[in-house]
Amino acid sequence: MRPVDPARAPAPVWEIATPPRPCRIPGVGMAGFRTSAPVDLDVVPYPAVTVALDLGDPPLAVDDATGRRTHGSVVVGLAPGGVRGHGSAVTCLQLRLPPPVAHRILGASSELGGAVVGLDQLWGRDAVRTEERLRAAPSWDERFAIAEAALVRRFADGRPVDPEVAFAWDRLVAQRGAVRIELIAAETGWSRKRLWSRFHTQTGLGPKHAARLVRFDDAAHRLAAGHSAARVAADTGYTDQSHLHRDIRTFTGTTPSTLANAPWLSVDPTAWPATRPDGGHA
Repeated sequence: MRPVDPARAPAPVWEIATPPRPCRIPGVGMAGFRTSAPVDLDVVPYPAVTVALDLGDPPLAVDDATGRRTHGSVVVGLAPGGVRGHGSAVTCLQLRLPPPVAHRILGASSELGGAVVGLDQLWGRDAVRTEERLRAAPSWDERFAIAEAALVRRFADGRPVDPEVAFAWDRLVAQRGAVRIELIAAETGWSRKRLWSRFHTQTGLGPKHAARLVRFDDAAHRLAAGHSAARVAADTGYTDQSHLHRDIRTFTGTTPSTLANAPWLSVDPTAWPATRPDGGHA
């Protein structure tokens, strides 16, 4: 995150809270964020569906690539392009949901491939009730407990993705995107065409695009950790440095040096320690 006008406004200082224990739903991450400074948030694509439960006043405003603005609690799908968040101050509880989990909890699928939608569009009144309980909670630990209870309830009631799709996603993450889709299809017993169709329907992205996103995320974290673009390209399976540059341009519209200094990534070691490339990043 960066100030709306870096020349005149102080950089926001973030208070970051994390849960005392992992979520009962495997793969789900939670973190709380608060700042009293104005922010202009550039979203760096991440291989999970992001839910921002807005607890601030005035409400968070999130723009998609077309300039359409959504206020309040939002869901940001996989591989968003040009998504920006704004606020004179921000307090939110952020969730990161692996696509197979997001499909089950949110009751949504293909529309989350890069889309930005209000949480109330997916959860209806339950979104409002959950937000009200979160706002009334006196501590972050209680907020995490409330959010987890809501997720567990909807997870139990939701319709899971096909086991083959969940397996394919896990393989892509385990291999950091460096695996051929034909091989994954063979392992599932499905044809490449069937896997491609079902994967896209239930996660919002085709498997090849998902593999690129997973690899990009690995590269982005390595750049943020201070590794050179040449080393990152070699270590993450890009054919050369130009190939890495093209993927960064596709996903963020920026350069490796700009991405390396993205404040969005700088909070990851505190907010999402399990996602660090040198500390368990898949």
